Amino acid sequence: MIITLSSAATTARKPAFPIHRIGIYAFLLISALFFLVPIYLMVATSLKGMPEIRAGNGLSWPIAPSFGAWVAAWSTACTGSVCEGISAGFWNSVKITIPAVILSCSVGAITGYTLSFWRFPGMNLIFGILVVAIFIPYQVFIFPMVSIFASLGLYGNMVGVIFIHVIFGMPITTLMFRNYYASLPLELIKAARVDGAGYFRIFFQIILPLSPPIIVVAVIWQATGVWNDYLFGLVFAGMENQPMTVQLNNILQSQMGAREYNMEMAATLLTALVPLSIYLLSGKWFVRGIVGGAIKG
Repeated sequence: MIITLSSAATTARKPAFPIHRIGIYAFLLISALFFLVPIYLMVATSLKGMPEIRAGNGLSWPIAPSFGAWVAAWSTACTGSVCEGISAGFWNSVKITIPAVILSCSVGAITGYTLSFWRFPGMNLIFGILVVAIFIPYQVFIFPMVSIFASLGLYGNMVGVIFIHVIFGMPITTLMFRNYYASLPLELIKAARVDGAGYFRIFFQIILPLSPPIIVVAVIWQATGVWNDYLFGLVFAGMENQPMTVQLNNILQSQMGAREYNMEMAATLLTALVPLSIYLLSGKWFVRGIVGGAIKG
């Protein structure tokens, strides 16, 4: 009876809402506002006309929302001397991103599988070089890569910019796949070898079916990275193959006289729409992949 009363008294003394949760919710609220307020301002500005923007009511929702600035940003905005909007840059980004993501993830999966389960001379050295390459700034390689690509006929074209993304995406995807595969039971590979399975049969029939978590993480990581890239697109793509990010910068730098802030905001949102959609639609799979061991090690 004494124990029961003591437990009841302890329960009664506990606050209905723990104090530490107030700090957690306050931090989450401030973090959410930190990211959502700029997005709100961009969306609201893109839907306003220039007279309403000049009135200085930045936080107000547009009186008569209009997508005219979005249409102008997509089809008639000037990127240098050409006034065709950023639609061409969008399709260039699609043409660059899809093959670059597929190739870099495929190469990373094969390389990570090899480094995890197959032993060969210099294996640890190769893996060490790949890890170190992740942390070297891209700018260090720009001049020698331009010289090499120019000599190979890959400079200033679509193939060249895709190839450069594959090269610089391979170290991080290899590290992801290798760390994930290292957590898989080695007995699976040994049993498959005893049954006579070879290198590619083990990969396609055993390893690949176990790889959805890391594939999701690698694809999302690479897709957003390639789409948001500015440096490689500016240096290696050439004038006709410039991705959306480069054309967005050209729009911001090409305006003369009064700036059309609504059109600039619309162009920025259009450029960011794809990576935002990727995270909103597949963010839970990204989290599941991480929790499932996609970046262990």
